[in-house]
Amino acid sequence: MEVIRGRKRIEVSIFDLVVGDVVPLKIGDQVPADGVLITGYSLSIDESSMTGESKIARKDQKTPFLMSGCKVADGYGSMLVTAVGINTEWGLLMASISEDTGEETPLQVRLNGVATFIGIVGLSVAVLVFIVLIARYFSGHTENEDGTTQFIPGKTSFNTAFDDCIKIFTIAVTIVVVAVPEGLPLAVTLTLAYSMRKMMVDKALVRRLSACETMGSATTICSDKTGTLTLNEMTVVEAYLGGISLSPSHSTETLAPTVTSLLIEGISHNTMGSVFISENGVEVTGSPTEKAILLWGNKMGMVFEDARSKISVINVFPFNSEKKRGGVAVLTNNKIHVHWKGAAEIVLASCSSWIDSTGHVQPLESAKLNQFSKQIEDMAAISLRCVAFAYKTDNVENIPDEENREQWVLPEDDLIFIGVAGIKDPCRPGVREAVQICKDAGVKVRMVTGDNLHTAKAIALECGILDSEVIATDPLVIEGRAFRGLSDKERMDVAERISVMARSSPNDKLLLVQALKKRGNVVAVTGDGTNDAPALFEADIGLSMGIQGTEVAKESSDIIILDDNFASVVKVVRWGRSVYANIQKFIQFQVTVNVAALVINLVAAISSGSVPLNAVQLLWVNLIMDTLGALALATEPPTDHLMHQTPVGRRAPLITNIMWRNLIVQALYQVIVLLTLNFRGKTLLRLKNESVDHANEVNNTFIFNTFVLCQLFNEFNARKPDELNVFRGLTKNYLFMAIIGITAIFQILIIEFLGKFTKTVRLNWKLWLVSIAIGLFSWPLAVAGKFIPVPDTPLGNYFAPIRRFFRHYIKRCFGRNHHHETLEGDGQATSANAS
Repeated sequence: MEVIRGRKRIEVSIFDLVVGDVVPLKIGDQVPADGVLITGYSLSIDESSMTGESKIARKDQKTPFLMSGCKVADGYGSMLVTAVGINTEWGLLMASISEDTGEETPLQVRLNGVATFIGIVGLSVAVLVFIVLIARYFSGHTENEDGTTQFIPGKTSFNTAFDDCIKIFTIAVTIVVVAVPEGLPLAVTLTLAYSMRKMMVDKALVRRLSACETMGSATTICSDKTGTLTLNEMTVVEAYLGGISLSPSHSTETLAPTVTSLLIEGISHNTMGSVFISENGVEVTGSPTEKAILLWGNKMGMVFEDARSKISVINVFPFNSEKKRGGVAVLTNNKIHVHWKGAAEIVLASCSSWIDSTGHVQPLESAKLNQFSKQIEDMAAISLRCVAFAYKTDNVENIPDEENREQWVLPEDDLIFIGVAGIKDPCRPGVREAVQICKDAGVKVRMVTGDNLHTAKAIALECGILDSEVIATDPLVIEGRAFRGLSDKERMDVAERISVMARSSPNDKLLLVQALKKRGNVVAVTGDGTNDAPALFEADIGLSMGIQGTEVAKESSDIIILDDNFASVVKVVRWGRSVYANIQKFIQFQVTVNVAALVINLVAAISSGSVPLNAVQLLWVNLIMDTLGALALATEPPTDHLMHQTPVGRRAPLITNIMWRNLIVQALYQVIVLLTLNFRGKTLLRLKNESVDHANEVNNTFIFNTFVLCQLFNEFNARKPDELNVFRGLTKNYLFMAIIGITAIFQILIIEFLGKFTKTVRLNWKLWLVSIAIGLFSWPLAVAGKFIPVPDTPLGNYFAPIRRFFRHYIKRCFGRNHHHETLEGDGQATSANAS
């Protein structure tokens, strides 16, 4: 690249650019570093990669700053380099998103807590069972099946005692295996992977797996406006031509052909854009405003190429940002038509007459002028960009010859007013409904945009983010600079109430995300520009746009919205909640099995010295519980019911009070039934006349079979923890039905054909029916249990004082020891130094 160094123009590598170099810029160049404009002519910079706004920024002495990575859209100039490499805005941006925070998601934090708690309880029970069984064994309280004592001091051989101790140790280890939730990671991974695959259908590409569940915890969504809530296509949505309002805006039925032809003539010639009709449809080039007007003309019947070929252009006055209008003179039917287009109030001020809908020219009297002005003000009030059209006729004789034509100034006074068009970037279809779904789900949607306050407010009202104009006041609607000027504490207080932030910089968006996270919110952020990367990176869930999004934004995000539609963001929330709900279902199911298995084996071990469920049986239960149960419950599809609940946020417990109620009811039922069978089973099953060995085998097999069938039927209850009808949508989940069927078939095979391996015996059909009836009773029991009221306060909060006491006690003990150790260490060090 070329630079001016020491007043000489030399070529250097972009990597050798230094502060103080002067860099010449022209159309198509990329700004190589941060700098300030020295000289330039009509220099326009495309800053969309940094700001996210598609508007072209004009650079002059008032706004001389240029940022690295932006492109020169028009003009030329030279800049003085002020920062290079990591010190540029781009470099600082890249540095901020390359740091790995290692922050855990809200669900990961909860899962770690649940897994640790269950593991500690299971290990404690296993150690207790081992100690009790060892104590009973060596004290001579453990008997064989024939009634003889297992261990007699001095008589029992070492090998026999060692084998018995190994069996006891196996029972303890089996309890740990059953208690430790090793199926939890499997369930989480399965439901995340299943949801990720399904979300692709809903136009969401998940880049980070854990983002699926985090989105379900989201309490607020900070959404970009352009391209996400809106179409990012400037469109003529309102038109006032010939003194009447057109509905729709491109309808010309109420206009005379003269008015329509004049308007089309002006649109087709007074433009820097073009229209190309291909097999794929209409392709329009030009600035966003030019595109909107050309498409509007196309809808009114304009054939661009024909209109331009039939009429010759005499002279052009390009659009000027100072005069805010552009004009063209054309020759038609031996007459000169001078067409003007530009800012509505400026064009209207140059008019002295107007053309009505019948094609007659009328003088522009004061009343009519006020009417047109009022119409323009009404359009501007709803944030429409108003573009007015006017023309003037002139005789051919008044036109200078070709040699002097370039110096000819187009007449710009005493114009005839045709009308005004209102242009805006309209909301995407379905956005209002999507925002309302978020509100019903307790998720607050906030708009963060670089647009001005009036436009942002109008779009927010149209989308439903703001309910009415009355409440659209500070701090609900705030500008970025005002938010930026607040202290950290004030920002935290104000952030919770903000609905719309206008004129925001990338740093403002980042400050808002940080303030919301400090308030305990789980924040999702949508963005498409490189400037959005820090906020996307900082947020709990970063959502980038697949179509308009830059590569940097996509790399910084967790999920890519493939169709750039806010409605797809709501679908992601729905799937996220489904992931969270499915994990909760599995935990309810697993903890029920854990509690029942642990209590049964603990009570039986302490009371009789033996356990009804042996190692192989418990491992089979574990297989059902972990692998098949996880697979069945992880693939439950989302329901509309999920979007009528409040978000869980960061502080809500993973095991809710409703889940505790359900699992306690089921576990208590299973424990009572199975302990009754363990101690009174031989009598209840009428096995007194059978041999002792056979009666024990039948009773233990029946306990095992009943326990497994209870889990099988309870799996249905786990589908809908807070609904009475647990069968709703069951027929749509083929995998769930298949797993239930496979589990039932395997259980039959184990009982009837694999008895030698599992130490079971065959059961007659009567005992099978009794087992099924006991398991089936869990359904009406679950329905009855759901009528038991639960407190709103999480169960863990009642134990908070106990936790605080232990934490304080441990801190004091260990803190004091650490203090003494420090003093001793300091004393030794001092002595060593002294000697």
